[in-house]
Amino acid sequence: MHNSSCQYVYRRHAIVVAMAVVISGAVLHTLAAAPPSTRRPNIVFFILDDMQRYMFNCLPEGRGKNLTPTIDRLAAEGTLLLGQHVASPVCTPSRYNCLTGNYASRALEAQARNQGQTVVTWNTHIATHDDNLPKQLRQAGYTTGIVGKNHVLSVPGWKKIPYEADPTQPDARAQLKSNAAKVQAAFKQAGFDYVASIYHNNPDGNGAKALAVHNLDWIAQGAVDFIDQNHERPFFLYFASTIPHGPGQPKRAWNADPRATADGFLHEAPNVLPQRPTLPKRLREAGIKGWEKENMLWLDDAVGAVMKKLEEHGIADNTIVFFFNDHGQAAKGTLYQGGVTNPSIVWRKGGFPCGSVNRALVSNIDFAPTILDYAGAGIKRETFDGHSLKPLLEGQTQTVRESLYFEMGYTRAVRKGDWKYLALRYTEQARKMPLAKRKQILERVNKNLLRRSKKVHSTNPEDRFSHISLVPGGGDAEHGSMGKYPAYYDNDQLYNLAEDPKEQRNLARDPAYAEKLAEMKRELRGYLAKLPGGFGDLKTP
Repeated sequence: MHNSSCQYVYRRHAIVVAMAVVISGAVLHTLAAAPPSTRRPNIVFFILDDMQRYMFNCLPEGRGKNLTPTIDRLAAEGTLLLGQHVASPVCTPSRYNCLTGNYASRALEAQARNQGQTVVTWNTHIATHDDNLPKQLRQAGYTTGIVGKNHVLSVPGWKKIPYEADPTQPDARAQLKSNAAKVQAAFKQAGFDYVASIYHNNPDGNGAKALAVHNLDWIAQGAVDFIDQNHERPFFLYFASTIPHGPGQPKRAWNADPRATADGFLHEAPNVLPQRPTLPKRLREAGIKGWEKENMLWLDDAVGAVMKKLEEHGIADNTIVFFFNDHGQAAKGTLYQGGVTNPSIVWRKGGFPCGSVNRALVSNIDFAPTILDYAGAGIKRETFDGHSLKPLLEGQTQTVRESLYFEMGYTRAVRKGDWKYLALRYTEQARKMPLAKRKQILERVNKNLLRRSKKVHSTNPEDRFSHISLVPGGGDAEHGSMGKYPAYYDNDQLYNLAEDPKEQRNLARDPAYAEKLAEMKRELRGYLAKLPGGFGDLKTP
């Protein structure tokens, strides 16, 4: 080919490439500038820790008792799900439910060493091979981020430094740095692109006493940084607050050293929330008094910082926000209504067609399929125990399920309409535990309670176990629920919640309700048949 011809072809090719670059740039600019409504929604999932009903202004128990303007706004503009339930009412399995869309008895650790019976406690960690929510969102093109409390993912090699250790010393600092790196790696393997400001455990369980404080400023900093970095693409942010779980004392919460974090001391405090000294002042000005009110306002400030950041980037109109407490507090660690009922809030600009309040029975295992449904990610029905709530929120249906299933420790339960059936089945191993072992367990538990300056609940190794743990007299989390229910140790319990909402009158032994008892047992057996492990006489392993 002649040189002139070569030059012509070269120039023509260059012009085509240049035009392609311009067109591609224009397309990308158009996509970036497209109105939020044409893009897949961002998802922010707030999960709180041990929030009481009186801490919600949107509930009768708390109306007017808290200064929480942002949370109030979410409730007023979104939908309050009053029929929200939790499948397993303690922190770890509840988080497993939310992030997998499945019952916690599917966790491998819950299935081991229990004579063929699954026992759901704090042993329900997400495994690296689990096909969880962040993994599926990432496959669908979402950027995924987590900040705050872990308590659901095991981290190989994580090593707690001694409680009395000085975290400023070189060996402690090195271990904290190593722990943080291992946490990062574990969460990224589990499907999160961004990992920041993680409390591997509750403040008291993280290690050094000097760092056993809450730091919502640090967690909020991680959240707003994530939004800053990813606001131009669809994202999922999982914000797990450590508040209002204890310690709640000012010196270990809102009034602690703002440089203290789970990873050690920062060089300088974060500056993303209103200054902490303003908390009591703002409460006084609003006429709000009471224990831990500063912590609730502090939490609201953190939620507000996220909402403000969404608005700054012009993406609040294209974001769905879930606000959920991990479980009920009135009967934590039990399957009574005080443990499993737990209102949640779902917000988006303009609200949802179903209205501001919805009472349909829903479960926290429904969150994952709902989020994937709104993300347009496609839902493999066989992947989840949960159901998408999108048809409910969009006003296309009045219900998504006829009954609810619950599992905790050595109990299982179902609710159908206003009827509730609860079954208690200890394994033979639990029933025949030697006194020496019971004593050993109790001494270990009490030693840990005293080390953390907490109350000892029992010193008698012959005391009865709770529903969830084989600790004589019950463990710290569930001890407060023991003694509230007359039929607590009955193997079979039947309640009419319309007439007996506090579950004080067990109808299982009344011949007049034999048919209803049989019906509810069949309902429970239907759930058990689909899940791993046995459960006493109701399902042989």
